[in-house]
Formats: sequence, C-alpha cells, structure tokens
Amino acid sequence: MAFVLRTSTAPMPFVYPENWPKPAYDFSKNPITLEGFGLGRRLFYDPILSKDSTISCQSCHLQATGFTHVDHALSHGIEGRIGTRNTMTLMNLAWNKAFMWDGGVNHLDVQPLAPITSHDEMDETLANVVQKINRLPKYRARFCNAFGDSTVTGQRVLLALSQFMLQLVSYNSKYDRYIRHDSTATFTVQEQNGLKLFDGHCNSCHTAPLFTNRDFERSDQAIDPALNDMGRMKITQNLADSLHFKVPTLRNIEFSRPYMHDGRFKNLREVLNNHAVTDLSPDQKVDLMAFLLTLTDQSFLFNPLFSFPRE
Repeated sequence: MAFVLRTSTAPMPFVYPENWPKPAYDFSKNPITLEGFGLGRRLFYDPILSKDSTISCQSCHLQATGFTHVDHALSHGIEGRIGTRNTMTLMNLAWNKAFMWDGGVNHLDVQPLAPITSHDEMDETLANVVQKINRLPKYRARFCNAFGDSTVTGQRVLLALSQFMLQLVSYNSKYDRYIRHDSTATFTVQEQNGLKLFDGHCNSCHTAPLFTNRDFERSDQAIDPALNDMGRMKITQNLADSLHFKVPTLRNIEFSRPYMHDGRFKNLREVLNNHAVTDLSPDQKVDLMAFLLTLTDQSFLFNPLFSFPRE
C-alpha cells in the first residue's frame, strides 16, 4: 500500500552511487522534501509514538550502531516488555520490497505501523498518535510546512517517517572507496584475502553492493525453544518458508551486534564459527573478519543530519 503526496515544499535530493541498482521505492508518490524529512526525523526521535510516551523509534534504532540496538538480544518495548526478535538495522531501505525478519510488511510507508501497534513494543494506535500530535501547535506548524496545511493525519505521519528513513543511505565505507579506486582506501593483504573469501562463500546471500540479496534464506541454526520462531512461514503459511528469514545487510556489521534474528551471537567471531563458513581455517576467518570491518561507514554512523534534532 502506498500513499500519494502532493506538495510544493523544497525538494531534498536522494543520493546514491551510480553503480548501485535502481531503488524499488516509488519516489513519485512520496517525494522527499526538506520539510518532510525534518518532520519525519522529529517523529522518529519522539516517544509520543508510544502509548505511555516512554520509547521512540530511536529507542531500538540507535544511529551509532547502524540504527539498531546493541544492549540486548531481543527488542524491548514499553513497561519493560520484551519482543521475540532482534531489531533489524535501518539503512538503504529504498531498495527493499519487504520488511521485518519475516517480510510481514510489504511497503516502507506502512512499516512503522508494526512497532507502533505491537503490544510488545509501542502498544499504541495510529489514531491516538494523531490525536496527541494535533494537540501540539509546534507539530501542526511543521505539518503545515511539510504538507501545505496543518492537518495531522495518520497517512502524513507515515509519509514523513518514510522520508526520513529513505535518506538513511550508507555508501561511503572503506570498501566503497576501495571499489571507487579512491587513493585514501587501500586494502591490506588481509582485507584483500577476506574479500576473495567473501566472494566465494558469502556473496550469494549478502550480495554487493547492498550486501543483501533482499530475499529470505533458510537459517541453519537450531530453533530457540523459548521462541519457537518459524520465520516467514508465519506470514505465508507455506511449509517451504519454514525457518526462512530476511537476509540482513552486512553494512556497518562491526557495530550492529548482536546478530541473527534472535540475537544469539554476541560478536562476529561467534557468527563465523557457527555459520556457513565453518570450513574455513582460523587464519581465513580472521581475513574474512578483516574484510567485514571495511564495510563500516563512519560518515553514516555519525552524520549529524540523522541524529537527534536539537533545534
């Protein structure tokens, strides 16, 4: 489901490398503007989206960790409630056609409804969010700047959040500069070896340049009996989708621990020792890890444009 937005506000460019595939998101139905982005950024960091105004989107999606959390395996909600899955990173979302670990959401414009209405997360309704925002003159002014009038609607809340999240594009890691033949990014022997190992063992699922094939793959890990998570099968009711989960991007993986859909692995060493590269030697795993660290994009993780709005 997508919404149509008509606005005359200042356009905000959407920038990505020319060698990347074309985004899947239809920007003609929600063109990014400076005012819309700014509104979405404010909403992203505002706990008003939750039932008791104690948690925001940022509570589970911290910028410095690739817009995910790092202090617990499973997502946390209001009143200390604990979810059933690890929080996914938020980056390069314009290329996604399915969201969440099981693909239960098929469009970015409605994705925030999942955490907002989840009992274990924000436990709120979009109607209540609109009522709360409508009471705040500063917000009504921002909606007027973004949409041409001060009417606050659920549709506009979601569109503004999309505009902010769409701009979370990570494309300036050491790897990216190396691929662009930037003289400031020379790979070490370890990193070069790691890239070769990655291409031979990992690239089919974690496909460059996005480092995900944007598909669902079967987990080779034992089921956590406390969660009994069957993955995508919960959505499709198709036995063939049992234990299939969305392939996450590996960009900024250095900081996005813990790993896997249930956060079972606390560091990259555990991932490599328990994943599809278990046949590699210890030295090869070190080389592969060295390459994975080149996917860190400091300019993304610490871009003030994406941080808490203090104005």
